[in-house]
Amino acid sequence: MDERRTRAAFTVDAAGQRAKAAVKAAWWTATGALARSMTRPTQGEQARRFTPTAAPPAPMSLRRAYLEAFEKDARDVADGLYPAVEDGPVRPSAALIEAVDFLADAFEVDQRRRRGDGVEVRGAVDSSAYPTYYRQNFHFQSGGWFTPESARRYDAQVEALFSGTAGAMRRRGLSLLAKHWRARDHRDAKILDVACGSGAFLKDLKSAFPRAAIAGLDLSPAYLAQARRRTGAGAVQANVEALPFADCALDAVSCVYLFHELPPRVRPAVAASLARVLKPGGVLVFVDSVQPTDTPDLARLLEAFPVYFHEPYYGSYAETDLPALFAEAGLRVIGEDRAFLTKALLLEKPAT
Repeated sequence: MDERRTRAAFTVDAAGQRAKAAVKAAWWTATGALARSMTRPTQGEQARRFTPTAAPPAPMSLRRAYLEAFEKDARDVADGLYPAVEDGPVRPSAALIEAVDFLADAFEVDQRRRRGDGVEVRGAVDSSAYPTYYRQNFHFQSGGWFTPESARRYDAQVEALFSGTAGAMRRRGLSLLAKHWRARDHRDAKILDVACGSGAFLKDLKSAFPRAAIAGLDLSPAYLAQARRRTGAGAVQANVEALPFADCALDAVSCVYLFHELPPRVRPAVAASLARVLKPGGVLVFVDSVQPTDTPDLARLLEAFPVYFHEPYYGSYAETDLPALFAEAGLRVIGEDRAFLTKALLLEKPAT
């Protein structure tokens, strides 16, 4: 009887997750379309020089991939892998304020895009203590990674960009970890979310593993402050290239949407740093963009992404052999999942 009640509760939660996802998708699809209609990003200089090589995605193929992200998310809730989650503001008034702020900033972003200026932040804030590659206006965003306004606005930007799928996509990594740890007691688990940004995935981890010790790490004080307000989790300011943790200290490390913003020379160092802090038998949850070989039907979108959204290292990321990169660091792939424009890998540090 208890098992039937639990299953029924999960089913109700999954239905609620689908309903919320539908509303969220409609909201951010409309908001993103409005931003594009106001700014016309295809008229920028870089866009005019863009010559795609891949064929446009078939509309039905694109729609199937898009809807699959929401369906996988709801199915995992129904299976009890993690609870139904709220990705954005609960109150309509807060969602409206968030959208208006995003739209107002869209004009600043568009001017930066038209100038081809992706390093404006270097002269705008005192960022000399940070790596050169980090001191950029990724996505042409105002303030780079350095201002509270950027941290507050980030989630709205990515949800508008991906038409409301950002949360569902990144939870492919949460799904892999939850399945892997389904029979495990989480009370002694130590999890670190590196490059945690404004705390979206950190919040997901805390919802799924409430008894585990979970902390976020980021190089940006502004984004760490936002993550702390959002989740109440511990926060560590540090560079992922040199994690301030002892060898073999952690049971799991998550890394979401970081590697496509790292220069090729830095990726092996970061992979080694992540592997070093994992215990034998510990796992890395890796989440990032799909690569053209994963989804040939969507290759045109992947080609266009770094053109319209300042991503100087995305081209090399798209060609990187990720399993080989992590194998060099001593990690092996034990799980994989994809949804729309995101893929997740679960990598294990073999027990010695």
